[in-house]
Amino acid sequence: MEAKQIVLAYWQAMRSNDFFAASQYLAENFRCEWPQSNEVILGRENFANINSYYPANGIWTFQLNSIVVEERQVVTDVTVSDGTRTDRVITFHTVDIETGLIAKQTEFWPENYPAPDWRAKWVEKLTDRV
Repeated sequence: MEAKQIVLAYWQAMRSNDFFAASQYLAENFRCEWPQSNEVILGRENFANINSYYPANGIWTFQLNSIVVEERQVVTDVTVSDGTRTDRVITFHTVDIETGLIAKQTEFWPENYPAPDWRAKWVEKLTDRV
């Protein structure tokens, strides 16, 4: 499989909420970096466990907003929700083409914040669009 198909299959598996099944798209020595909290997840088993034990308020949904691919580098913009909270996650995936597995991910989970009032006359809210 090509890098894009591998990452798309990974996100499809994540939609099942079976994170052990999704981890099968990750290399044994997988590395996931969360720069904002200065953490790293090492290995597919740790990945599956941290996602399985995350304190969610319902099943997770994953909506792919965009995907950009350059050879074995894939970047996804995904909206993730548990029904209570909704986040937009930017993930940089590095795919090992020989094994067909994701070797590394760097994820950014930006915090939402209210737009300052002073910008209102120059912008529209994303949710106001039809």
